[in-house]
This record gives sequence, C-alpha cells and structure tokens, in this order.
Amino acid sequence: MARILGIDLPRDKRIEAALVYIYGIGPARVKKILAATGVSADTRSNSLTEDEISKITAFIQKNYVVEGDLRREVQQNVRQHMDMGTYRGLRHRKGLPVRGQRTRTNSRTRKGRKSSVGGMKKKEEKG
Repeated sequence: MARILGIDLPRDKRIEAALVYIYGIGPARVKKILAATGVSADTRSNSLTEDEISKITAFIQKNYVVEGDLRREVQQNVRQHMDMGTYRGLRHRKGLPVRGQRTRTNSRTRKGRKSSVGGMKKKEEKG
C-alpha cells in the first residue's frame, strides 16, 4: 500500500484516481504532478516503486500546501473573517450560507434540522 504525506492511498486504483484522496489535490493537480514526476497515470497505486513514491511526495511538498497545513490555513481565514466582523464572518458565526444562497427554503445543511413551531390554540371565552 502506497503512503504519501501520511495518507494511505487505496489499493488497486490508478494513481490518477488515488492521489485525489489527499486533501488539497484534485484531478487537475494530479495531472500536473504526474507530468512533472514522469509517473504514468495508468500505474496502479499498489505497484508504485519507492522511487516513484518519493518523487511524488517531494514534488507535492515543494509545490503545494496540502492536508493539515491547508485545513489550518482555511480555518484561520474563516476565523479572520469572523474577527473582522465582515458579512461573510457574520454568516459563518450564525451558521448560515455564506455565498449568497437563499435561506427562505433550502439551506438545511447549514441551518440544521427544521425546528417545528407549534401552533397555539386560541382560548375560548365563556360567556
């Protein structure tokens, strides 16, 4: 099993598909990485040699911010918006959609489960 930057790549997948499991690397970056290191995209992740793994790891560490560092950077950016009090920061703080989506309906992923508002019965007057 190939292990790159602390991530176990899935067995029996092409390296092109397996590298996407690393946070911060998508299909476009995978193509650039493979072209720069000279590894074939058809190679299976379990048949990579130690030399190829070290080439890929070195290239990623040199050129990209991935995994824990990237997650930390994103969290810092969000926290910075919240501290500055920008509109985006306020939306993050309230747990609402940040990028202009509608909230009258939808947006359940951000808002959570719908809280039911019970209907109050009117008191009848005796008279």
